[in-house]
Amino acid sequence: QVQLVESGGGLVQAGDSLRLSCAASGRTFSSYPMAWFRQAPGKERERVAAINLSGISTYYADSVKGRFTISRDNARNTVYLQMNSLKPEDTAVYYCAAREGSRLIYTYWGQGTQVTVSS
Repeated sequence: QVQLVESGGGLVQAGDSLRLSCAASGRTFSSYPMAWFRQAPGKERERVAAINLSGISTYYADSVKGRFTISRDNARNTVYLQMNSLKPEDTAVYYCAAREGSRLIYTYWGQGTQVTVSS
């Protein structure tokens, strides 16, 4: 198993930047594809970014493409989400998640960190 702890959320103004971090412990971090999800009140959970084992291949939702960057540091057991040009519609609880490499479902989740963007 792997345990995930997010940090870096907060209250910012539109146009500002934030960097979220997700620290992993437990089994080998580098064996897990990782992702960031978010959920706003009254909305379904949305996968905003994902990254493969090496960090070379990434995915972004259209809503964040060009503004958010996912990265990972396997030596530090950490995955990051750099969020630039934040908009009020980015307000949500952000979760990092990990999945077994052979599976499509994300099995391991952090507790979430709140990001609030004021206009």
